Amino acid sequence: MALIRCDFFSDALELSTSMTVVLPQRVQTRIGTDEPPPSDDSPPVLYLLHGLSDDDTIWSRRTSIERYAEALGLAVVMPAVHRSFYTDMRHGGRYWTFVSEELPTVASQLFRVSTERERTFVAGLSMGGYGALQLALRQPERFAAAASLSGALDLGDLVRRGDRDETLRLVLGDDPVQGTPGDLLHLLDEADPQALPRLFVACGTQDVLLGHSERFVARARDRGVDVTESYAPADHTWDYWDAVVQEVLAWLPLDSRAGG
Repeated sequence: MALIRCDFFSDALELSTSMTVVLPQRVQTRIGTDEPPPSDDSPPVLYLLHGLSDDDTIWSRRTSIERYAEALGLAVVMPAVHRSFYTDMRHGGRYWTFVSEELPTVASQLFRVSTERERTFVAGLSMGGYGALQLALRQPERFAAAASLSGALDLGDLVRRGDRDETLRLVLGDDPVQGTPGDLLHLLDEADPQALPRLFVACGTQDVLLGHSERFVARARDRGVDVTESYAPADHTWDYWDAVVQEVLAWLPLDSRAGG
């Protein structure tokens, strides 16, 4: 596998930004790995999203995502979005436009990763879980599967609990959340269940955000949406995310477990 930190210019953000990318690499003599040869086609790709306090490097620093992905011949694209909640911020950058429109174009141009729906996936933790499911619900034609790990899936709840702190004010201003494209429960109500990708929702049972995952899963099932849930005794920690991301990778509908 190749691990690349890529600095590039974003027209959507009107500034230079970064992504970290894991790519399948054809090798013959590496010791200590059982790496399958990548196919000649563009590899399947997982867009893997970071949480509120992190950046594009965090998954590669806190987990073994490079090692996990190599056995699958899977490319992993990890963008930096700062504290944006993957939105076009009320007072800030156009991060929804960046991640939903510009990033896949740039990634496919620079790294030749797949753009086929059947070979494109998205996942994220905490704020990134929100971003992943928002992408899946608003752009179901792009993704075959989407996963949330300990996701902040109910922004309305954060606001109601008095958590409209400086970050949420920059993201939302004083605008309401309910009934908008930023409201995942509303997006579920509006979605065609048959058109959505497969969904995976995981959370630790000691996590303060557990209720967000439980409410999302309940609403999804009420709507007839295909969703897999996974709960385990854990808090909002990297020990848990390193374990559960392996569960997510095993769940992905890859057309081959070695090389796509």
